[in-house]
Amino acid sequence: MALVVKKFGGSSVANAERVMNVAGRITDTYKEGNSVVVVVSAQGDTTDDLIALANEINPKHSKREMDMLLSTGEQISISLLAMAIEKLGFPVISLTGWQLGMITDSNYGAARIQKIQTERIKKELDKNNIVIVAGFQGINRFGDITTLGRGGSDTSAVAIAAALHADLCEIYTDVDGVYTADPRIVPDAKKLNEITYDEMLELASLGANVLHNRSVELAKKYRVNLEVKSSFEKVPGTVVKEEIKVERMLVRGVTRDNDVARIAIMGVKDEPGIAFRIFSLLSKHKINVDIILQSIGRDNKKDISFTVSEGSADETMDIIQQNMEMIGAENVTCSKEFSKVSIVGAGMVNNPGVAAMMFEALFDVGVNIHMISTSESKISVLVKKANAEKAVRAIHNKFDFTE
Repeated sequence: MALVVKKFGGSSVANAERVMNVAGRITDTYKEGNSVVVVVSAQGDTTDDLIALANEINPKHSKREMDMLLSTGEQISISLLAMAIEKLGFPVISLTGWQLGMITDSNYGAARIQKIQTERIKKELDKNNIVIVAGFQGINRFGDITTLGRGGSDTSAVAIAAALHADLCEIYTDVDGVYTADPRIVPDAKKLNEITYDEMLELASLGANVLHNRSVELAKKYRVNLEVKSSFEKVPGTVVKEEIKVERMLVRGVTRDNDVARIAIMGVKDEPGIAFRIFSLLSKHKINVDIILQSIGRDNKKDISFTVSEGSADETMDIIQQNMEMIGAENVTCSKEFSKVSIVGAGMVNNPGVAAMMFEALFDVGVNIHMISTSESKISVLVKKANAEKAVRAIHNKFDFTE
């Protein structure tokens, strides 16, 4: 008998028919003699609808009250799914994050898991119950409900699998695995049978929406046996693991991330400590910075540009504008017309010329590059949002994705 953790996203439980479909998938695994824990997201667009409603009532709402509101979406999903499993005649119980014992810090809206108290869930499994858990949420030391941020249900599922030493963690989505690019943009994108934790982490961090990067970090740290599968088709998915074939394609995937804003701080002094002032200030406000570009100094002045998420752009601008004198800047601007396009592959490090191939692909279709960031396993470029899909297709066509 195996212990299997399954996670189903919002599209998987978007309506009554899909809830019953998920219930059937779960009970099929249970009938095979396995213990089953299921993590569920809010139905369909529930979270977006709740955010819109909150902004309509009070655009300056507190993060604590927003977490209280958003956590209700998952509670609806788990209760409906439990009812569906009851209808099929199987023992089941639903648990919220706080009932489970998902202990987090107090960073409302983007809380991090500190500990999972496994006593309750083990007790229910010992009763042979199927356990349905609300993803995306936890509770802090003050007894307040917290949410884990974007992709939080993936993180919940992997964390529970790690805490329970589960035999398998399956992430069910509306696609049947991890592809070399978004199939909606690149029709001939290929599904990967397997991918390393590191490559999946890069893809997730760079805009691939199949898995959340924090969930992959946890899977790698605790060696969770992870597989991405389809909610709607019973076909093999993509296994995420430590090592795969040594000889493999140079590039494993091409991604696009539209959640990008470019901040440009102009006319700062060309002297030591300026970058520290800027980025330590943003760090104190928990603003995540991605690509950074510093111009060559001229007339004892330089410009510093960097990217943040669109959701952080307005707050970042406020912080910079309030500290212009301390930074010593002449001006600051923000643009939300960019996307980040990236290639990922562990094989790139020992193969020169990969960047040149990527840049040639962009040149061939007339896409201009505005910023570049590289590492051993990824290359990212900032392009105009209107050109992003064209860029992804051109780059994907440039490389050989034959496994």
